[in-house]
Amino acid sequence: MTAAARIDTILFDLGGVLVELAGVDQMLAWAPHVPDTQDLWRRWLHSPAVRRYETGHSTRETFAQEIVEEFRLPVDTAEFLAAFTYWPRALYPDATALLDELAPRFRLASVSNTNEIHWRRFRDEWSLDDRFHHNFPSFAVGRLKPDADYFAHVLDALGTRAARVLFVDDNAINVDAAARLGMTARRAVGPAGVRAVLAELALHPEEPR
Repeated sequence: MTAAARIDTILFDLGGVLVELAGVDQMLAWAPHVPDTQDLWRRWLHSPAVRRYETGHSTRETFAQEIVEEFRLPVDTAEFLAAFTYWPRALYPDATALLDELAPRFRLASVSNTNEIHWRRFRDEWSLDDRFHHNFPSFAVGRLKPDADYFAHVLDALGTRAARVLFVDDNAINVDAAARLGMTARRAVGPAGVRAVLAELALHPEEPR
């Protein structure tokens, strides 16, 4: 049996995979001393302010103040928060159709580094949480990708082994971390990217598992 043939669970990152994001371009415009997207992600994922807020251990006001200071942004905390709220711009076209196709054949879970502001939009504006069998938003879990304990928590909660899981994320840092734990892990941007991964692995939604 191939590795792909054992997969019955798909873990989805949200931002960049199912939800179009505006925040990267905004941050790079505000912080020209950050050289590129890769460096921004590295700094963001390791930022103590981000880690506290997106694990539910900080308020939005404290988070905003710390980010403005840490990244030397030319805005105040109120302006930052007003923009930050709408960093998730919209669902990608085909996002919900893709999930609806996959849901009868695979167990689906969202695994997102997120916070109470953005999760409220995912839930209340787009009902995105209802498209998954399970949701593991980092601020509620108290852990973050790419940390091993986040993935361990998800696998334990699902009662499954890494070998049975496909993980898709737009961030190579997270993909590499999942792969080290034994998951089939692929980088994908947008639903078209996810469909390309499914085709590569011969995981066809219409076929019974």
